[in-house]
Amino acid sequence: MTQQEFFETYGARLNEQQVEAVKTVEGPVLLLAVPGSGKTTVLVNRLGYMLYCKGIAPENILTLTYTVAATKDMAARFKNIFGEEVSDRLEFRTINGICAKVIAHYGRLIDKPSFELCTDEKEIGALLGNIYLNVVGEYPTESDIKTVRTLITYCKNMCLDKEEIKKLGKDEDLDLLQIYEIYNNELKSRSLMDYDDQMVYAYRILKGSKFILDYYQKQYPYICVDEAQDTSKIQHMIINLLAGNAGNIFMVGDEDQSIYGFRAAYPDALLNFEKEHIGAKVLYMDKNYRSNAKIIEAADIFIQHNKDRYQKHICATREGTSEINFLEISREKQYAYLIKVAENIQNQTAILYRDNESILPLVDLLERKALPYNIKNVDMAFFTNKVVLDILNILQFSFVPMDEELFMKIYFKFQSYLSKQNAIEMCRLADRNRSSILEAAELININGRVLGNCRSLDTHFKNMVNEDPYKAIIRIEKYMGYGEYMTANNLDKNKLFILKMLAKQEPTIPSFINRLYELRQILSEKKNEKREKLILSTIHSSKGLEYDSVILMDVINGVFPSKVIRKNSRASAQDKKDFEEERRIFYVGMTRAKERLTIFKYLNKQSVFIKELAPVEEAEEKETRPEKVSPEKSYTTAASSYLNRMRKQS
Repeated sequence: MTQQEFFETYGARLNEQQVEAVKTVEGPVLLLAVPGSGKTTVLVNRLGYMLYCKGIAPENILTLTYTVAATKDMAARFKNIFGEEVSDRLEFRTINGICAKVIAHYGRLIDKPSFELCTDEKEIGALLGNIYLNVVGEYPTESDIKTVRTLITYCKNMCLDKEEIKKLGKDEDLDLLQIYEIYNNELKSRSLMDYDDQMVYAYRILKGSKFILDYYQKQYPYICVDEAQDTSKIQHMIINLLAGNAGNIFMVGDEDQSIYGFRAAYPDALLNFEKEHIGAKVLYMDKNYRSNAKIIEAADIFIQHNKDRYQKHICATREGTSEINFLEISREKQYAYLIKVAENIQNQTAILYRDNESILPLVDLLERKALPYNIKNVDMAFFTNKVVLDILNILQFSFVPMDEELFMKIYFKFQSYLSKQNAIEMCRLADRNRSSILEAAELININGRVLGNCRSLDTHFKNMVNEDPYKAIIRIEKYMGYGEYMTANNLDKNKLFILKMLAKQEPTIPSFINRLYELRQILSEKKNEKREKLILSTIHSSKGLEYDSVILMDVINGVFPSKVIRKNSRASAQDKKDFEEERRIFYVGMTRAKERLTIFKYLNKQSVFIKELAPVEEAEEKETRPEKVSPEKSYTTAASSYLNRMRKQS
């Protein structure tokens, strides 16, 4: 098939940038594709061009995507356009998929089966739970296990050495290296490996066996990589080995959409592409076909504040049919407004948020009113977060003031200055006298200040029993010392806000506690229906999707972004790097909207992101924009920062 015939048949609707990307087949090529620019269309058409115009055998092309779902989608789109004749001969794989193939091949060569892949996250969670208990000495919550699991994945994907893992553990106040080594040894003793081990092992095989590496380089002289900004360091190392120094590698991505730092996404590979691949070409697709021009103009202004990026713009192809709606509302009243949206919904509407917990008060109301909705990728970690468990323990203790187990979990969280030895003695005396534990403070030898604190706490607990849960949580935070404990231990106060919003709907403390258990059960059993027009989703889960109307909520300093840079001169390189990722998350959220974008602007709450949506004077830019940051050699600090943000998302 001639080039003209190909484009007349398959590429009549491609623009000049897309045609250039399709035709550029030889050598290393980086295609930077902005949101809504048609990158999947280009990838699929480029595969057809390679087959029908360049005469490349389908078996010699390896197409790597980020998820199994993406591989299936791309294969289906290719088959739909080019038919079944060659589609089954093309290879679409995840990076883990090609790693599994390499490992199996190596096992046949040495006549020794590889370790079995552990695909059961419950089994891994149970293993990590036992290790955590032995190392830390405490029973882990689901949040603790999730944190450790994420840290281990990060260590393996970023190829951290022992010293870097130690430092990361120190930042997290955790003996991470010990947990990491016990976990790996336990997997090995069971002849198991996890998905991260699979990549590390495949990399070692390719690096250590010239025969295997030569085989796959000859097998796949052409490699295409989708969503390159989401792949990790070890994944990029594997891809570079397969491609070789002079390989024909086609990477498609956008560093402005790299938002998976906590999963070890490594956008530096895109920024360093020309350094790592001599003679590389960098192509651009900057035309957005998804959103109305007003949304695109604002998104472009916003992302220009980031400096660790390619200097490019996102350009609108559609007219500006509607302005961005900045809705002024109090944060407490946003849920009632969203209920009205749900009751009167006509078109597909997505409510997007940074952190999973943001949507819980709305879910509570939707369920009470039996209003239909879909929710993407529910995360239950909120319900076992330390702050949430503390509040529940404190509320429960007010009804069982003789419960020793509860008291020993909470006594030191009120700034009472009660020692552990005194707390144990109070429990013993209370049990003997059948009195409340705090009343037993009258019977032990403690100074007047501590005794006064215990008397005050006892009064608070007695008064709390008759209060509604909203007032009780305010009492715990403001008058019983727990707010000071949170500040001293850098705990997330947004968890308290969410608890208060949920508590407002219940008349008593027992009914509130019961409602939390109900909500957890509802979410765990929730089944989505495709026909529902209301979608609730984190921005992370919405990536790659589009909606007629988007509402962005909780865009306030301290939540989204979780940390604000006041002065660049005082911010560390890592702070700037983290802040730029927060910007990218917001940018991705904006560009999910096709027709309408609403951003809540909260009364008496500051939002640096909303401020940055407006054009700024050059003098102001110098003060507010982060300086260009060179890629860091060590990513241990990054992991700690990402974990903190991940916890908020939970």
